[in-house]
Amino acid sequence: MKNTTNFDLDGRVAVVTGGNGGIGRSIALGLARAGASVAILARNEQKNAAVLADLEQIGRPSFAMFLDVSKRATLADAIERTENALGGIDILVNNAGIGRPSGGVLNETEEDWDAVIETNLNACFLMAKLAATSMVKRGGGKIINIASMYSYFGSGIIPSYSASKGAIVQLTKSMAVEMAPHNIQVNAIAPGWFTTDLTAVIRDNPDFASFNQSILDRTPAGRWGETHELAGAAVFLASSAAGFVTGVTLPVDGGYSIA
Repeated sequence: MKNTTNFDLDGRVAVVTGGNGGIGRSIALGLARAGASVAILARNEQKNAAVLADLEQIGRPSFAMFLDVSKRATLADAIERTENALGGIDILVNNAGIGRPSGGVLNETEEDWDAVIETNLNACFLMAKLAATSMVKRGGGKIINIASMYSYFGSGIIPSYSASKGAIVQLTKSMAVEMAPHNIQVNAIAPGWFTTDLTAVIRDNPDFASFNQSILDRTPAGRWGETHELAGAAVFLASSAAGFVTGVTLPVDGGYSIA
């Protein structure tokens, strides 16, 4: 039998923000299948309950609660409640995010800009700060931030999203440098184009047919990714196998970023 203990997350506690659908759900289930106890912190309570049921079927201790990460005053309580339910947090996945296509800087409102930056960037910083404070006391941990192809490429129609995701890469590097002496590895995953509810309009709406085709043409794999294909990257970065990997943004994109 092959030795897979380096990827075993048994006994670890993982938190996934926005973990009730799409990419976040697949990562949460992947971490649970690797042995972790998993907490889902997200806004839709019906979806939270559905993922909680999936986690319980896997057989790992689990927890779910409503959390809007843009509400700063509620974040510390969410971390405290999670630790009360499952124990000290070993793994944080900052997945919660929003995008508001505006058509560009000339059209984007201050309200849309602030909402995207607050959710995608500020909450990532604040959740990481809270989790890392706890991890330092216990001698280590893993923080995984979710970046994007727009961390690398500009977008003329959704500048706030691009700005927030570009900043995630630099925040990841900065935290990695600071946290390395505390045995906390901080990395990011940059998903390419995946089949989620948020991207359905691009795949299914004839008005976006040319954009959809351009995505397929640029992706060497020649297809959209399925969300379960992100779970392995998350498990790797959350595991002891990645103990000497920090400050990295790992593309999971079928080759989109290199074509």
